[in-house]
Amino acid sequence: MASSSTTGEEKMLTLKSGDNEEFHLEESLVLQSDLIKTMVKEERVSTIPLPSIKSKTLVKIIEYLKKHAELTATSNKEDFKNFQKEFVNVVLEELLDITVAVNYLKISGLLEFCCQAVADRIKDKSVEAIQKIFKIESDFTSEEVAEFKRETPWAFEGDLDDTTN
Repeated sequence: MASSSTTGEEKMLTLKSGDNEEFHLEESLVLQSDLIKTMVKEERVSTIPLPSIKSKTLVKIIEYLKKHAELTATSNKEDFKNFQKEFVNVVLEELLDITVAVNYLKISGLLEFCCQAVADRIKDKSVEAIQKIFKIESDFTSEEVAEFKRETPWAFEGDLDDTTN
């Protein structure tokens, strides 16, 4: 349960995912999130509903928070860099889910890292490939696209492959 103990144990908080899975964690671990920090401070809650975050995504974020806390305590920067590489070594859709969730939770360091990982994945991709990756439908006519290509051919250079994994 999410309550303080009189034996000096750390207060526990419960995170409840959008698919109703509950995660019981030490308060200090989840306070890496500015959103949760504000909720706990202002609303005095012990159960934090996160309706827009799936449990699969929350598991990954919790894994990161635990490893970050563990490796920060030991100051092992090399192990943490290796962990980060593995952390973002997932399919792009999962990385995007994590990035959106981390943005919502306001975990700035992890957000910057995830955004950089997404940017690295789409680097040197063509406009068409980016549109496919992010499922963006163009609202330009074929004539307008042809004109853009004539006027700014450099913008349409790059890898046509729309895979990022």
